[in-house]
Amino acid sequence: MGKDKTKIKPKRVADIPVTKPFMPPREEYSELLKGVWERIWLTNNGPLVQQLEEELKSKLDLDHLLYVTNGTIALQLAIKALGLKGEIITTPFSYVATTSSIVWEGCEPVFVDIEPERLTIDPHRIEEAITEKTTGILATHVYGLPCFVEEIEEIAQRRGLKVIYDAAHAFGTIYKGKSLYDYGDISTASFHATKLFHSVEGGAVIAGNPAIQEEIHHSRNFGHAGPENYFNVGINGKNSEFHAAMGLVNLRYIDQVMDKRKEQSLLYRSLLGHTPLRFLEVPPDTDYNFAYVPVILESEEKLLQAVDRLKKNGISPRRYFYPPLHQLDYVKRTPLQVVEDISRRVLCLPVYQELSGKDIERIAKLVLG
Repeated sequence: MGKDKTKIKPKRVADIPVTKPFMPPREEYSELLKGVWERIWLTNNGPLVQQLEEELKSKLDLDHLLYVTNGTIALQLAIKALGLKGEIITTPFSYVATTSSIVWEGCEPVFVDIEPERLTIDPHRIEEAITEKTTGILATHVYGLPCFVEEIEEIAQRRGLKVIYDAAHAFGTIYKGKSLYDYGDISTASFHATKLFHSVEGGAVIAGNPAIQEEIHHSRNFGHAGPENYFNVGINGKNSEFHAAMGLVNLRYIDQVMDKRKEQSLLYRSLLGHTPLRFLEVPPDTDYNFAYVPVILESEEKLLQAVDRLKKNGISPRRYFYPPLHQLDYVKRTPLQVVEDISRRVLCLPVYQELSGKDIERIAKLVLG
């Protein structure tokens, strides 16, 4: 019999997806790859990985940052490094990796509701959920807006808990004069292709405690402390020179990317701000990164109608985040009123570098119907 020559047809991509990765000039990326070919040093903490870590620390004004495989591995490394066991109080309004990392590390996620204005975890609900089994809090800076970090820190210090921030959305957001990455015992970053700053795949762990940083430095590389010595139990959480090269080139353009996102977000607000749709307000003392454009519609029915109109016109928004994570099959379900309401009505509109003002005007009209 001859070989089956049937070709798999790629799925049709929307004319306007919810996001597109920023792509730097190809020649700049290729220039960095020349050195990779010359050195034949592809992974294992290569010079481009080290350079990217240093440039990110400088750009974000951080003392510590470790580049890792992705944001999920970053969360798993953080949970392990802090020695969290038992229950971890967390948010149901985030990407699935926030919860799956807790479960993967053998801990139990305890979900509490979100605050209705900022959509981050509600500190008052955290206090109510603490038991003798609670060892930590894992909160998400939703859409790059800061959690109530002062309230969470006060609770954690008083109750002897560790705090991890899933800061996957938070690149470039400044709160009270410092990077959102600089809060909590550990913050984790995602540099996935869908993020504001990306290295195709990638992530980072930021820990203020040098001992914890050293722990993660070794554990991301199988625990190695040399070719024949081991510092701790580790996993393969490294990243490659090819990913670091993309990160280094993209970092040159990140200010332009952020300026464009802000311009697009403000245009959406000018077109839709005086309608029944609700935008999230930037909290005081926050220099926001405008990574996403979420809008909250009047009802799920209105949302579904808007999504249908957009998709019929080749436009693909995204229901970030639906369904909420406390409804996953592998966790303990608890009724949570605010997140169940918000998750049915929130929609993220398209935003990326090449999206034009005319496109945004068309999207706004279709959302309104």
